[in-house]
Amino acid sequence: MAGRSDARPPSDPNKVPGSDADEGGESRRSFLLRLPAPLMAELRGWATQEVRSLNGQIEFLLREAVRARRKGSPEP
Repeated sequence: MAGRSDARPPSDPNKVPGSDADEGGESRRSFLLRLPAPLMAELRGWATQEVRSLNGQIEFLLREAVRARRKGSPEP
């Protein structure tokens, strides 16, 4: 296609190494999470059903849990 550029924008020189920013500009940090194999398999299957990466599914679930806690909903 004419006029279309697939080139990525230059990297930000002010970006902190080891962190990322999501679409909202929030700083993101990585860390190691150890899970039992059966739980990992369950989360991976759930992520596949929801068309998310495993990381995206875990982040989604954590965000939902925090949102529910802030609303004061009782834990199951």
